[in-house]
Amino acid sequence: MTIRVLPSNLVNQIAAGEVIERPASALKELVENAIDAGAHKIEVSLTGGGKNMLSVTDDGIGMTADELSLAVERHATSKLPDGDLFQINFLGFRGEALPSIGSVAKLSISSRKKGSAEGYKITVEGGKKGAVEPTAISSGTRIEVRDLFYTTPARLKFLKADSSETAQCVDMLQRIALANPHIAFYLYADGRKKLALNDCNGAVPEARRQRVADVMGTEFKENSVPITAQNEFCDISGFVSLPTYHKANSLSEYLFVNNRPVRDKLILGAIKGAYQDMMMSGRYPVCAIFIHVNPRYVDVNVHPTKAEVRFYDNGSVRSLLVGAIRNALSFGSQHSANTGGLEHLLMRQITAETERMKVIPKIGDLLVHDSAREYPHFQRPISTAPAHHRSMPEVNLPQLEREFSVRVADEPSPQTLEQVGELGLAKAQFHNTYIISQTEDSIIIVDQHAAHERITMEHLKQSITKHERIPAQMLLIPEIVDLSALDKENILEYSKTLAELGLVVEEFGASAILVREIPALLGDTDIQKLIKDLAAEISEWGNAYALTDKIHHICATIACHGSVRAGRALNIEEMNRLLRDMEKTEHSGQCNHGRPTYVKVRLVDIEKLFERR
Repeated sequence: MTIRVLPSNLVNQIAAGEVIERPASALKELVENAIDAGAHKIEVSLTGGGKNMLSVTDDGIGMTADELSLAVERHATSKLPDGDLFQINFLGFRGEALPSIGSVAKLSISSRKKGSAEGYKITVEGGKKGAVEPTAISSGTRIEVRDLFYTTPARLKFLKADSSETAQCVDMLQRIALANPHIAFYLYADGRKKLALNDCNGAVPEARRQRVADVMGTEFKENSVPITAQNEFCDISGFVSLPTYHKANSLSEYLFVNNRPVRDKLILGAIKGAYQDMMMSGRYPVCAIFIHVNPRYVDVNVHPTKAEVRFYDNGSVRSLLVGAIRNALSFGSQHSANTGGLEHLLMRQITAETERMKVIPKIGDLLVHDSAREYPHFQRPISTAPAHHRSMPEVNLPQLEREFSVRVADEPSPQTLEQVGELGLAKAQFHNTYIISQTEDSIIIVDQHAAHERITMEHLKQSITKHERIPAQMLLIPEIVDLSALDKENILEYSKTLAELGLVVEEFGASAILVREIPALLGDTDIQKLIKDLAAEISEWGNAYALTDKIHHICATIACHGSVRAGRALNIEEMNRLLRDMEKTEHSGQCNHGRPTYVKVRLVDIEKLFERR
């Protein structure tokens, strides 16, 4: 096999695959060039999700004929005047965006330098550069990209539907707009206005607060606190949500380093650590965090798309960010989210009494559950309860039940006694959340919501496997749910799958969907929260999961909203029915989120606790 030098057009196409992944990637590069050019107004127009046509128009400084010719050459840039990679003060600096786009699309650039009487135009098609020609254009630059990836049809096949690609473009422009509040941004898709963000007046803090409200919504503005911190080389500012205002994924965490949108693992980990012990597992805060670092202490040249950065002192940045968030949350510790999030904020306080109680054996030594195996699928029912269990007198304690939410069960029916299995016979319910069950040699405590969540999940999966449509309930008044453009398109993309699960949705206006039917098993549920949780989870999956896995994730979310809620009082027959269903359900030893559905306290351990053995 002979070694040869690849032709330049093929080299450009290979390089383009690193920089331009989809229309949103091209939009990012072009808009960042416009910002570097000093634009105050940027307009974006899309056709076919940006695959057919993508144009970016700005009122920046523009280019001369000579600059226009050089702009489409590889590694030609005006943003490294001293050639110093340790002093990068612009969003673009690699000189790859325009030639990369030109190698996989039909590129046209029209520009007129400020103060010049003439404008010029150049075209690049499939890597072939045309001549510079005069053209009529106002001051600034207009870049038009047509037939994206027409030279690499394999890449074109991996793009999503037009609506989904449009939503990605909207999301990308919103992220860029957050970091540039003094610039106006407008986006049109197929002739329809999708985004309109006017420039914000005032100093940077006030302008940024207004832009955050415009992009992330007034709900976030009302349920967030400002953060600020700085040291000798780093300055951190922005807004973070209260612990009771959260989302199902981390996509609402907007991070910026020197006004550059990034997805940095160090910063994401620091945010997670700052909310430790204040936010429930599996939920993520909403935030917009702006980190300004001396260019010499951060490397933005570690990834072709500039989406990742490396800090000179990772530990210092992390500790500064964690401290800033914790300090901000401490001032808002007595406040709960006005809308969305948890009903209550659970705070565990260590007191002297708790320290004193540590002399008692650890409860973990007394509780036994099989969470490491797929458990249980019970098949050995016990015909009747033990005689000494049936002869035990029932005690009615109305005062105890009223003060401590304990429901002592009535005597079960003979039919219930005949069906008792390995999870025993339900005896009581306390705090309207946990079921106490008794077997021959142990006591079992069941989390009613977690257990029913798994049962519902397996029922939905079986119905899908059998191609059965889940019974649905039509809403008397359809529910309108407002979503972001990205979340809306994600929900509509899976509308057929959702319909099979009994959730019927349809498009309603530019930024909302209409819910006409819900699964009958949901009953009285929070439809707004269900739809938003589904949309957030679908956004986070991306292409990482197969369709079957995605369906199972959807089933899990619906099951969570449709299960017996904690706090609901159950009678003896309902409690025993739940135990019997657990015995027939696979994987019922843990809920859909991996938590145990029950714990077993063995009688022998209880006797050791009271020194009876």
